[in-house]
Amino acid sequence: MKYIAIIPARYASTRFPGKPLAVLGGKTVIQRVYEQVSSILPEVYVATDDERIFTAVEAFGGRAVMTRSDHKSGTDRIQEAVEKTATDADVIINVQGDEPFIQPSQVETLMHLFDDASTQIGTLGKPFESLEAVMNPNSPKIVTDVRGFALYFSRSVIPFIRGVGEHEWFDHYPFLKHLGVYAYRRNVLAEVTRLPQSSLEKAESLEQLRWLQNGYRIRVGLTDVETVGIDTPEDLERAELFLANIK
Repeated sequence: MKYIAIIPARYASTRFPGKPLAVLGGKTVIQRVYEQVSSILPEVYVATDDERIFTAVEAFGGRAVMTRSDHKSGTDRIQEAVEKTATDADVIINVQGDEPFIQPSQVETLMHLFDDASTQIGTLGKPFESLEAVMNPNSPKIVTDVRGFALYFSRSVIPFIRGVGEHEWFDHYPFLKHLGVYAYRRNVLAEVTRLPQSSLEKAESLEQLRWLQNGYRIRVGLTDVETVGIDTPEDLERAELFLANIK
């Protein structure tokens, strides 16, 4: 199996414009993501629609590919990058450009999901650490079948624990948090990017529900590693503290 990682990175973020070029511990966020992923995979690209990001990636020795600015999702941007790089990789790994602390072990977990030929799409889940975190609608939840394939993703708390007070739910079920990193077989990536938005995707604003609703199978790998995604300037401050604690 041959793998390639593509990191989508946009400049025009609503909550944090220029986020990929924000400096974290002396390096840009996009450089930190790139270096984390390239420590485990030899073929890594940043897919961007902005010359500033493209130039910054090349400046630190990374590889970048320019893509259109009208993509509706990072998945669409990745598919264009796959076409432009003409890669012959069997599996494409999608690492978000705002995850500077993604760990090599997490990338390896994704890769091993494809040892099973029935895996079409892979992603990661991590056990929640508190009921408060479970209740957060910005942290999607996953339920899986006995083989580890996703049954559903939701911003609501799933499953509902019947007959138990809500304050006791955390003691009765191992709630699973979705981490937004994906991997796709190359032909599957091409197929899912041609699908129209689905009703479940629109309802929950979760792109992966489009794939489930159209019958694709998403296998969930488990990790105990917490990442610190950066969506806002406040997140960057938290990331600086996280980095200082690591050091």
